[in-house]
Amino acid sequence: MVSFVIFSLFGGVCLLLYGMRLAGDGLQKAAGKRLRHILLSLTGNRFKAMILGAFMTSLLQSSSATSVMLVGFVASGLIGLKQTMGIILGADIGTTLTVQIIAFRVYDYAVFMIGIGALMSFQKKKPFIKDIGQSVLGFAFVFLALKILIETLSPISHSELIKGIFAAISGDPLMGIIVSALFTALIHSSAATIGLALTLTLKGIIDINASIPIILGANIGTCVTAFTSSIGANTDAKRVALAHTLFKVFGVIIFMPFIDRFAEIVSYTSSDPGRQVANAHTIFNVAIAFVFLPFTNPFTRLVQLLIPEGSEKEKRFGPKYLDTRVLGSPPLALGQAVREALRMSDIIHDMLKNSIEAFKRDDRKLVGKIEKDDDRVDCLDRAIKLYLTKLSKESLTDEQAEREMEIIAFTSDLENIGDVIDKNLMELAKKKIKNNFLFSKNGLDEIVSFHAMVLENYRLGVLTFTGSDRELAQRLLDKKAEIAEKESALRQAHIDRLHMGLRESIDTSSIHLDILTNLKRINSHITNIAYPALIHRDNPHVFKSQKNHSHFLL
Repeated sequence: MVSFVIFSLFGGVCLLLYGMRLAGDGLQKAAGKRLRHILLSLTGNRFKAMILGAFMTSLLQSSSATSVMLVGFVASGLIGLKQTMGIILGADIGTTLTVQIIAFRVYDYAVFMIGIGALMSFQKKKPFIKDIGQSVLGFAFVFLALKILIETLSPISHSELIKGIFAAISGDPLMGIIVSALFTALIHSSAATIGLALTLTLKGIIDINASIPIILGANIGTCVTAFTSSIGANTDAKRVALAHTLFKVFGVIIFMPFIDRFAEIVSYTSSDPGRQVANAHTIFNVAIAFVFLPFTNPFTRLVQLLIPEGSEKEKRFGPKYLDTRVLGSPPLALGQAVREALRMSDIIHDMLKNSIEAFKRDDRKLVGKIEKDDDRVDCLDRAIKLYLTKLSKESLTDEQAEREMEIIAFTSDLENIGDVIDKNLMELAKKKIKNNFLFSKNGLDEIVSFHAMVLENYRLGVLTFTGSDRELAQRLLDKKAEIAEKESALRQAHIDRLHMGLRESIDTSSIHLDILTNLKRINSHITNIAYPALIHRDNPHVFKSQKNHSHFLL
């Protein structure tokens, strides 16, 4: 009997964790890859930042996941420490959605939901439905896990020993908080811990008074994941992790003296014990969010004081040449923007150059470096465009307005190239590494040769932008047809090897063809660099007509 209970509890908790992870992954995929861009588009408005944090966490299904993402963005210089404060508070609200869903007693329909989720997951031709199906399947596993836990706890719910143990814990709220925090840190999920508390409450093993210390401890324990992710990161990244922890700890300190009163208030929100647990979790996080939101500025200074700046070597990545002091002089400001754009082009050059090495050497670390470089490209792209919007349109001559448009178009193409390398080529590299695939010798030689052509075109494109050279621009356009013909020829050569039955070609067929397609896409963005050098000389009024509409490109 004892062994059955232990095994069932272990399996139930593991299924609960797996279901929550599956649900979160499904929602992330369904939301698309624009979560990062949504986050980077936030304004300095702390209330909007809080709403954004709540929205993102409801998709990620984990405040820890949002915090880890923030640590990474701050470490990369994409956002500042001050901007993260409202998002962190919102993330704490967003994570309560999971517990609220769990509190709906729909576990009797868990098996039916598994069937629905599985059917939706089989829709390979409809990625959005497949991802939603994965999320439904995840929640179904969560409900099934709760059903397992409830049925497992039924035989022991009347045990005097079990009641005595939890009575002792409920009599010492501090001990309950510590135990809950440690358990949450171990399993990396506050929602799972609170889900267990909810189950214990439903079975009458503990009451709402004993549940609240577990809820408070779970909110502290969930901060460990962000702390772990900040190890080795820069100072601001460590400050994000500390801010997340301090919000929770201070909130718990505020609530601790009033646990009994808080339990009494929560009991009025619902007669359902499970719903009371979910409501207590929500009220706690909403309360601390609105208590601390007006004080994010002094809180930022406190965190900076607790973790002072590191050595000079630990500089946060960001623009080097965008000097706001020269904005009053358009020629100088445009010159600085060009310097920053060329710095951005150097990063893209390294990404493109290294991308082929990732395939040749199956180098996971190189893939990771390229992905980080793309974050830097996004940072510079955003900074350059924001810098140029600060220029007074009335103070620009037609020629300066043309150059401004050229810079914006150039950085947009660079950002697009970076996205193709990061989101497409590197995903293919990961797939190749994961499956231990090998290209045929001829196939690899063809990819390397085609990559070299695209890389050479990229260098030509940067030179075209630097000098606004019409002759180079025309050469770049002429090469577009050559690249298209080459890609078509290489695609046919690969198909011929498939007909020959070469094992390597069969294994890597989809990867091989997708690499060719994405290199061709990159070359299309490179070719776009040529058009401004040609258009504004053939039609000097085209940029003038767009001068007042450049904000559409931002």
